[in-house]
Amino acid sequence: MLSLSQRLSQTQKLSPQQIQYQKLLQLNTMALEQRIKTELELNPILEEDLELKQEEKDPDEVAEEPEDSDYSEEDEFTVEDYMNDEDYFDDPSYSNTQKDQETFHPTAPQRESLQEHLLEQLYLLQLAEPLVLLGEEIIGSLDQDGYLKQDLEIIVNNLDVFDHLKISLEDAENVLKEIQLLDPIGIASRSLQECLIVQIQNGTFDPYYSYLAEEMLKNHFEDFVQKRFDSTMQKMSLTQETLRAVLDLIQKLNPKPGEGNFEIAELNQITPDFLLEKVDNNYIITLNDRAMPSVTVNAAYIEMLNANKGRKKISEREKNTYKFLREKFESAKWFIACIEQRRETLLKVMRAILEKQVAFFEKGPKFLRPMIYKDIAEEIMMDISTISRVVNGKFVQSMQGVHELKYFFSEGLATDSGEEVSNKHIKERIKEIIIKEDKQSPLSDDKIAEILNEEGIHIARRTVAKYREQLRLPVARLRKTL
Repeated sequence: MLSLSQRLSQTQKLSPQQIQYQKLLQLNTMALEQRIKTELELNPILEEDLELKQEEKDPDEVAEEPEDSDYSEEDEFTVEDYMNDEDYFDDPSYSNTQKDQETFHPTAPQRESLQEHLLEQLYLLQLAEPLVLLGEEIIGSLDQDGYLKQDLEIIVNNLDVFDHLKISLEDAENVLKEIQLLDPIGIASRSLQECLIVQIQNGTFDPYYSYLAEEMLKNHFEDFVQKRFDSTMQKMSLTQETLRAVLDLIQKLNPKPGEGNFEIAELNQITPDFLLEKVDNNYIITLNDRAMPSVTVNAAYIEMLNANKGRKKISEREKNTYKFLREKFESAKWFIACIEQRRETLLKVMRAILEKQVAFFEKGPKFLRPMIYKDIAEEIMMDISTISRVVNGKFVQSMQGVHELKYFFSEGLATDSGEEVSNKHIKERIKEIIIKEDKQSPLSDDKIAEILNEEGIHIARRTVAKYREQLRLPVARLRKTL
């Protein structure tokens, strides 16, 4: 039996403009710059303003003094109240770019990529064409540490789809060995063991210790990795002094030949989204958007829109043109408004972070306070999701270096004094303890937890182990040295 009923429910839907704003909010400076350039290509109403004049900085906008700060509450920006059509028609020169910022582009020196470096050497080997193609495939399959993680047979089989390419596994192994002798030596190895052995066999080391090192890596690798020194000395009939000399030689080898003076990241430019500096007793926050393309509404199109206003009779073609221009105008207006709203939101979040973490910016990582997204959200009365979008992928350059905004957020642990310390501070302390420990008798996680508890930081052994692993520090047994 069918029945009809009414139900009242409340749902929340995001407008296209809100969705656009959220997407712009999560972009970093470089990504936003590309997004603006794309919008300039897609929307004829928008154009880049190349004749902006410099204006004086507004000190209330960027100058902050956290210790005594008394921020005037900014009105919450809403796109709906931004401006009406008449406002826009009256001021067609409106631009998104704030003209009061200092340009800053710390640029890493242009470096040759690892693949480029290897390919240049490959082409000098004078290999047959099929083997050159195989070499290119091998080099293209390396991970960021310089290791070949893909099976060589699979690479060869992938090339078999070309009828003129017939490569045996034996020839493939020979090509791989040739590549492993390129600079940096040991590149394209399939394991740490193979990487170290290649370097030992082709290095200029003392012949006696080189022989022992190769013997250890080939036949006693597990003992070497696990640092079972007593077992190694017994199996190889070595004195402690000889073992130490062999280990010293191995430690000179490069376990990650892909690292070093090569460009690994796809982008070679580091652009902080914020610049933070201290002038006298004031902190100056600058949003690093001066190099951003400045977009404005094209005056010629505004005139075309104005020409149609008030006309009672227009042709169908003129009507379609007017509709097209109107849609593009609305899109341009929303886009510029969203960029401005993004800018205001970023500054609000950065100011709040500065207020809560001023001790860090003054004194360094040990003074980082526990802080979560909710703390900032409540401070500036915004959603946690908004804080997450702002924080993700954004960087600030300050007196303490360049840090991702995520760095300033961490949980805390209680101390005997009743205060909380950041888990990042605890990690730094664990790192200090391990650096200063006796390497012949390294400290266990239990002992490190005991030391921290004696310092008033209540922490369990399993938490120490978790933080140590996050710091990529091995367990005590693997930190032991002779």
